[in-house]
Amino acid sequence: MGEKDVGEYSGVWVFAEEKRGKISSVVFELLGKGKELSNKLETKLSSVIIGDNVSKHAKSLISYGSKKVYVIESKELLEYNDEPFSKVFADLINKEKPEIVLAGATARGRSLIPRVASILGTGLTADCTELDIDEENGLLLQTRPAFGGNIMATIICTKHRPQMATVRPNVMKRTEINSENKGEIIEVKPDKKNLISRTSVLDFIEDLTEKVRLEEADIIISGGRGLGKPENFKLIYELADVLGAAVGASRAAVDAGWIPYSHQVGQTGKTVCPKVYIACGISGAIQHLVGMKTSNVIIAINKDPDAPIFQFATYGIVSDLFEVVPKLIQELKKNKKT
Repeated sequence: MGEKDVGEYSGVWVFAEEKRGKISSVVFELLGKGKELSNKLETKLSSVIIGDNVSKHAKSLISYGSKKVYVIESKELLEYNDEPFSKVFADLINKEKPEIVLAGATARGRSLIPRVASILGTGLTADCTELDIDEENGLLLQTRPAFGGNIMATIICTKHRPQMATVRPNVMKRTEINSENKGEIIEVKPDKKNLISRTSVLDFIEDLTEKVRLEEADIIISGGRGLGKPENFKLIYELADVLGAAVGASRAAVDAGWIPYSHQVGQTGKTVCPKVYIACGISGAIQHLVGMKTSNVIIAINKDPDAPIFQFATYGIVSDLFEVVPKLIQELKKNKKT
């Protein structure tokens, strides 16, 4: 693809991911960052929402800072499907020419946005943990971990537009709601040829193993290789049940087949930011730390005093988790009764 006239492009867009009737929480984090970026560029912040019967969310997006909300609705867009979603989104971008497009690095964002970037012939930085504007040239500074999280790389896109990035959930501050915000709702009728897909969604099966969603949990109890075998995860689930917490895991536990991938925390899993994170039998490899080090309070339980996780822990317990966790469960249950 040839270079584009970058001067034609203006505005910051956020893809407002909607799933099962609910806006993804990362959208509100992106709107907060998008507002900051748009202010620096002296331009407008907009949202794009795609689906069926999604216009009901438009006012909420305005209350979180969007000056414009583009609504692409069609019954063919009821269930998420890469092909039509990427076509209608890219078509709108080609027509309106925003200079920046942001989306969450969720399962859907990671699937959709690379396709959109490919259609548009522009670059994409995935899994960003920070975004800013270069004051000298107005370019988007896109920062993400590289080389296993050992360095932070800042990437720019100088010759193509829009500048596109996906951002990890729970790494940016959620914007505040203001019901007095004013904005424009723009209904976009998708081209029928863009709604044609070679695949179709047959069914949606909810993951019932995840009682509390990791990304939204205030408390997370995670287990690692130190649990020894899959049966011992019952201790983690029991502690989580007492605390009303979500269950997480290290990559080692997931790779061993002890627990489904949906529970994995880390660079190749989910990024979380709970009020309390309790790591049981997790050594604290950099790949895991990338996914949870922004937690408000980190409690590490590990019998190895030299485990790297203790360098990041707010509180460290050097002991056998099979002695500590049962006692903790016992005491918490006692307190509940009283």
